[in-house]
Amino acid sequence: MAGESKKLVYATYHDLKDKRVVVTGGGTGIGAAIVEAFVSQGAQVTFLDIADEASQALAERLKDAAHPPRFIHCDLTQLDTVQAVFADIERTTGAVEILINNAANDKRHEVKDVTPQYWDDSLATNLRHHFFCAQAVAPGMKAAGGGVILNFGSISWYLALPNLALYMTAKAAIEGLTRGLARDLGKDGIRVNTVIPGSIKTEKQMTMWYSEEDEKAIMAAQLLPQRIEPEDVAALTLFLSSDNAARCTGRDYFVDAGWYGA
Repeated sequence: MAGESKKLVYATYHDLKDKRVVVTGGGTGIGAAIVEAFVSQGAQVTFLDIADEASQALAERLKDAAHPPRFIHCDLTQLDTVQAVFADIERTTGAVEILINNAANDKRHEVKDVTPQYWDDSLATNLRHHFFCAQAVAPGMKAAGGGVILNFGSISWYLALPNLALYMTAKAAIEGLTRGLARDLGKDGIRVNTVIPGSIKTEKQMTMWYSEEDEKAIMAAQLLPQRIEPEDVAALTLFLSSDNAARCTGRDYFVDAGWYGA
């Protein structure tokens, strides 16, 4: 029935077994679904977040997996910390083979309230770490003969949603970053793509931003009248990370149920 969600069963990608994966913002929402999806494939997952309680609960829930995921508290706006964390991951686990740049914060703001410091903080939260995390893993991927980097964008700037000017600036820039990295790293066998979620049914989104009227408007605007779940985004993430997507790079992939505007 339209609007109802069926339990998603992931395809099995045998090449993802034992792969070393890092997921930023992996403690909640889409990130948590991605962590669980990779764990279900038998991958070795490390996830970074500042949401300690939720992240620890996720790690505890998945502790009996073939490779239990490892949670590391990491503020991605602190570049010295980022560098140290990735050095530790490589030292203890091995070179990262798949990087999922998912962490972001879609905090609403009005133009009149934005200060230079708010600008810097927003871009550090939503854009800057994508590059520096990629920079940190690229040498190991090059040495291994290849790897995968997935940057997470947003449909928001395509729709010109209100009170998100800085977030949309960052998310638009991520698509340019993907193209640049794909060009510069492709010679080393490193694939770089952007995943662009639509309106995803996460606890945060449903609690903080959406009213019943918003839900109706989104359903009316989507070509498929079904709510998109975090697992739908995770399913695309698995595919793009796998050898099945071996010739996919420098592109943007949407999971939005065909959302063309409200």
